[in-house]
Amino acid sequence: MTYNEAVNSSKVVLVEFYATWCPHCQKMMPVVEQVKELLNGRVPVFQLDIDHNSSLADQEGVKSVPTFIVYKDGQPVWHHSGEIEADSLLGKAEAEL
Repeated sequence: MTYNEAVNSSKVVLVEFYATWCPHCQKMMPVVEQVKELLNGRVPVFQLDIDHNSSLADQEGVKSVPTFIVYKDGQPVWHHSGEIEADSLLGKAEAEL
């Protein structure tokens, strides 16, 4: 699946750009898993390692990790870089449903 197909795969999609070597990303891993669980398939969550997707990260304007992007109807509607609480992340994704 291409990135374009992924962000258009559902009305609302959450994308995380991360790096395995990033301590903030490692701290966010259980938070993202919790959010995925709470979303229960209503919003697909895609996690992309910037070391394997550097051109895509550049294309999406990712300057630091972790970076979260919420897409609605294939268009970015929210962008956040850095750590974030699970409730806030969940709220941003659910607000677009």
